[in-house]
Amino acid sequence: MGELIMSAPVAGLTSKNRITAEDVVMLRREVFGDGVVSRGEAEALFALDATARDKCAQWPDFFVEAVTDYIVHREKPAGYVSQDNADWLVRTISRDGMVDSRTELELLVRVLEKAKSSPNRLCAYALEQVAHAVVDGKGPLMHGGKLVPGRIAKAEVELLRRILYAYGGDGNIAMTRAEAEVLFRINERTTTAGNDPSWNDLFVKAIANFVMCSAGYEAPMRDVALRQDSFFEKAEPEIGGFFNRMVSGGLAGILEAYRAPGDIEADWESRNKAAEALARRAETIDAGEAKWLAEHIGDRPLQENERALLTLIKHASPEIHPVLKPLIDKVA
Repeated sequence: MGELIMSAPVAGLTSKNRITAEDVVMLRREVFGDGVVSRGEAEALFALDATARDKCAQWPDFFVEAVTDYIVHREKPAGYVSQDNADWLVRTISRDGMVDSRTELELLVRVLEKAKSSPNRLCAYALEQVAHAVVDGKGPLMHGGKLVPGRIAKAEVELLRRILYAYGGDGNIAMTRAEAEVLFRINERTTTAGNDPSWNDLFVKAIANFVMCSAGYEAPMRDVALRQDSFFEKAEPEIGGFFNRMVSGGLAGILEAYRAPGDIEADWESRNKAAEALARRAETIDAGEAKWLAEHIGDRPLQENERALLTLIKHASPEIHPVLKPLIDKVA
């Protein structure tokens, strides 16, 4: 950190080791009435958050709001988190590669949500925080003892979904390799756990978005591609029934299913021919993506969500890459 710009009121709060609701009102009105306008002021808030052990319920919201506003709107260019600002944020909230507190984790996610654009590393770093908790039993999500390591519950799925949604702004529509890597790591390490069903839904949709949305195809917005409606709940027991109703629409039909608010019986035949042709050119999984997916699934028995993913690829892709054919054969 650079030189801290700590006003007398802030220094006073640091020395008394306690932040009350009245203190938060004072900070809003008198100290940061014009917002956090410098990195020094932002670092002073971090110092206050770190040193005060007794914090009122109003403090986390104020802290997250004030620092988010500084990073996203006060630093240039407004609305865009630069690599330098992202690096500073990660350095400031990290202890041995992990976010130090739930408040700082919320800050990280809020920055992703409010920014028009942010570096790839920031989203992957946020996803890693969930992975630390789910896979290793470490990090701020473990505080309180409600999370069970090795199992992903609904709350963690929703946090992952929130992070992936947040990074979807300003052209970051398709999943990135770094994001997909984290999701696969979580999936591999929770294979024998009783995961919440919402995990399967998110995993299949996210990985399908990564491997199938190639250059030249205008992928759907992330909030569409990852929408919460679970097609697993609406499918027949072997999952194939859901996909069979969409085969004639190709990938365009599958993507339209994400848009449908629960109506998967829609008529997938009515496709715009030009858009469909464009989609088909991008549906084919290229060699790099095929190799990546094959390496992650490997020769072990397929998990249910991996079987669903391969079923989706089998029905949607007009040409199956040879690397994937042995895996596709398993779901024939």
